[in-house]
Amino acid sequence: MKIELLQSVMKQLLILHLFCFLIVPNVWSQEVSSDTTKKERYVIVRHDGVEYVGEILSDDGREVLILTEDLGKIYIPKYDIQSITKIVDEENVVFGEYRQDGPFTTRYSFTTNALPIKKGENYALINLYGPEAHFALSDQFSLGVMSSWIVSPLVLAGKYTFKTNNEKINLSLGSLMGTSGYLNNFRGYGGLHFANLTVGSRSKNITFSGGYAHLVTGSRANFPELGIVTNDEPYFNSNIGEFRMKAPVHGPIISIAGIAKVGAKASFVFDSMLGVFSQRTSATQTTTIEAEYYDNELNEYVPGTYQHETIEYAARTTALFIMPGMRFQKTDKMAFQVSLAGVSVFEWINPVSGANNYSFPAPMCMWFLKF
Repeated sequence: MKIELLQSVMKQLLILHLFCFLIVPNVWSQEVSSDTTKKERYVIVRHDGVEYVGEILSDDGREVLILTEDLGKIYIPKYDIQSITKIVDEENVVFGEYRQDGPFTTRYSFTTNALPIKKGENYALINLYGPEAHFALSDQFSLGVMSSWIVSPLVLAGKYTFKTNNEKINLSLGSLMGTSGYLNNFRGYGGLHFANLTVGSRSKNITFSGGYAHLVTGSRANFPELGIVTNDEPYFNSNIGEFRMKAPVHGPIISIAGIAKVGAKASFVFDSMLGVFSQRTSATQTTTIEAEYYDNELNEYVPGTYQHETIEYAARTTALFIMPGMRFQKTDKMAFQVSLAGVSVFEWINPVSGANNYSFPAPMCMWFLKF
């Protein structure tokens, strides 16, 4: 009897032990998870530009009580608040400071990404060679105009972004159409049509781009001397005539670009382009022979003659552009970017000049302005 009673007690203790092992941890984990539930955070900007990031504890209409990580609880009078913005993407908070998305996140240096410019967030870009302005006509479509400081050439830019089910993946199609303007009597024109794939957020992403460019310069250039003589006598000098470029320069362009923030107000920006261009055209050479030879029949010296020749030739050019830089953005309305760029050109023209390779630096400073 005692043995049966002992066995019964042991079974009850075992059941109680299992209950505590299985149920209590569940309750404890629920309590812990409820305590660690992430609260909504906001960025509060005062009129003097000071920002506070944290959880809003109360708002009585006169002042806001905010809980920050660094300073604890802070009361801010309502009349001193310029804006209150809910933080949607926690990646925008770095070292306790908040960085706005803004329209600048759609641009690297020369290239763009697939992220759209939100409607109402137009921006201008001012750099050393000229200004730009880009306007968001909708949340997916934007138009822009680009030029030099002398308003020639002139380029129209357009981009349309396609929405995907994954907010970290964006696709877009774009086009640049331009004219040489009054500098070359509007004879030059061209375009660049491209597609973008962007992976990542607005603050940290990488973009793969591919497109096709075509350009008709409509300009004239001196043709190299070929040493053709029209008579048997030596000549003293030859003036080379001019020829018009008839065929367009065209070819594919690929690009890899990206951005990654390295601080609350600073980001590393990388941009690059690789283009392979070809041209097959003809040129008419006019050589003026300045020489005199003695004609036995006339018994006097007579001048030389003229030679005209049409030459077909092919030109291939590979251009590599690499531009790393830093962007500094103190507010959502203004940013400054400095880049150290390098350009390498590998040129081959047959039968004119053979191979010709050269490189040069191209440092850039840019100012972004939201309007």
